[in-house]
Amino acid sequence: MRRAVRTLAFSSGLARFFPPMRRALALTVVVSVLGVAGCAEPRVSLGAGPREYTAQDYPSVLKRWTRTAQLIALAELDDLLTVTATFESWDFRWAYVVRYAQDYRLTVEQRRTLLDKTLAETKETHRFYVALYGAAHRRATDLSKPNSAWIVRLIDDQGSETAPASIEAITKPGPLERTYFPYSTPFRQLFRITFPRVGTDGRPTIAENAKWFGLRFAGAEGNQELKWEVAGRP
Repeated sequence: MRRAVRTLAFSSGLARFFPPMRRALALTVVVSVLGVAGCAEPRVSLGAGPREYTAQDYPSVLKRWTRTAQLIALAELDDLLTVTATFESWDFRWAYVVRYAQDYRLTVEQRRTLLDKTLAETKETHRFYVALYGAAHRRATDLSKPNSAWIVRLIDDQGSETAPASIEAITKPGPLERTYFPYSTPFRQLFRITFPRVGTDGRPTIAENAKWFGLRFAGAEGNQELKWEVAGRP
């Protein structure tokens, strides 16, 4: 990734504008990993309803609902923050339960109970599984702490901005995290971040006519956004 950023800076003729400078004045940019690679992010559907997934569909569904971005200080090529997040939507949860049920050999009734429970949660909240790595000390990038170097907000193109209802740190990831979210590594901190589906003003936190929604990570060193574009909306 650093090589890609270095090449981008020099090939565009920008390198001569970035002589050595103090860290406080370093220029920061948000670089989407998939964007640098030239791949368009898939659009997603927020619609509910039955799905016909098999366990083999899970990797492609996970990819559809996952985004990654990096905040880079170009002057130093310093990776300030790398974030990967999966939106646990209705669609994602359906595929997850199908895969989980096969792996754990659940009965038809057990699978139905688990599916009903997890889908019901989407009617009250929006939840994201987040893995991040920051250049600062791990304590400074612990989103569950009030003194974290970064804050996270749920946003959309209609101007909505919502603070989390809860941030759960996953301090000891196990086989579930490593298998179903394979970007969970020992070098990253893991969280489940939950937002209310409806704000205190009574409006949806993701507007019904939103063309995209996402997560914004912001702090003194910069900010970055992960976006999910909604299918069927120009």
